[in-house]
Amino acid sequence: MKRFVIASLFVALLATPPVLTPAPAEAVTINIHVGSNVSGGRSISCREGQRRLRNRGFRDVRIIDCHGRFFIYRAWRGSRRYEVAVNRHNGRVVDVRRLRR
Repeated sequence: MKRFVIASLFVALLATPPVLTPAPAEAVTINIHVGSNVSGGRSISCREGQRRLRNRGFRDVRIIDCHGRFFIYRAWRGSRRYEVAVNRHNGRVVDVRRLRR
């Protein structure tokens, strides 16, 4: 009788699937975006947009057009020249186009 109980317990243990706990997922947040909003909802000035582009690594930032919804600038980054559009309402960079020399 004792052998029968031990054998049936052994069979029951083998028949039950092992309970595995999932490995904890590590949350990795990668923020890849063109611009950021740091103006607190206020519109920025044309000079403020120029200053922000300089702070983001552009140099020789020149104002092309500061009328309408977007401010347009031309600037250098590294050895390449870009045309950059900045949203006047929130300060976000909305478009970056590489220009040919």
